[in-house]
Amino acid sequence: MEVEVAREGTVLTITLNRPDKLNAFDDAMHAGFRDALRAARDRDVRAVVLTGAGRGFCVGQDLASFADGRDVGSLLRDTYHPNIRALVALEKPVIAAVNGAAAGAGLSLAMACDVRIAADSASFVPAFVNVGLVPDSGGSHFLARILGPARAAEWMLSGRRLAADEALAWGLVSEVVPAADLPARAAEQAATLAAMATGAIAMHKRLFDVAARTTLDEQLELEAQMQSAAARSGDFAEGVAAFREKRPPRFGG
Repeated sequence: MEVEVAREGTVLTITLNRPDKLNAFDDAMHAGFRDALRAARDRDVRAVVLTGAGRGFCVGQDLASFADGRDVGSLLRDTYHPNIRALVALEKPVIAAVNGAAAGAGLSLAMACDVRIAADSASFVPAFVNVGLVPDSGGSHFLARILGPARAAEWMLSGRRLAADEALAWGLVSEVVPAADLPARAAEQAATLAAMATGAIAMHKRLFDVAARTTLDEQLELEAQMQSAAARSGDFAEGVAAFREKRPPRFGG
């Protein structure tokens, strides 16, 4: 299968599985990814890990898809756009475990996740300008937010490959680990996040999603509204009780 889904407790792992093509997307993989994201919406799933099989994380679109003159804009609107929106809309933490090359739309996909952990063998390649294209699949949106508009534009215009250690220094990833340790480290991080108050995590995601385009007054009001909702939740009651009783909280989400 082009996309594999595995469940371990409350953590769902999605593996892009075309290793011979460095997990480049074709139509079947787009469809499989769509179905995997639907599975990730299950209430019992509290954290998601996204990774790739073999040597690559994902190198974007399989260029063989364009042999028949297919319109690229239509391809983006029909496949990448709904899947990127669905990924960002997940009301639970999503960890990209970047095991190898993340290039083109694969780079955009990694940037759409909430947390990025990289293997020391990983690399990050804008790729678009190198073949006469522009960023897509949200790449310009996410990278401008993560790096700032000036650095994002400079990097994307250069087409320059970043190794994992430089990606860490830039803030593209939060951690770099030996390649052999990546699956275990991603699973550990996902389990930690899955045990947290996932309702509050969902609200964190929404707050940071809109922060770049709201005024201070708008953000203050949205924080107040979400804090009011969070304070009425069972997780808040449990968090306070656990604090008072000096024990770990048992959040229900």
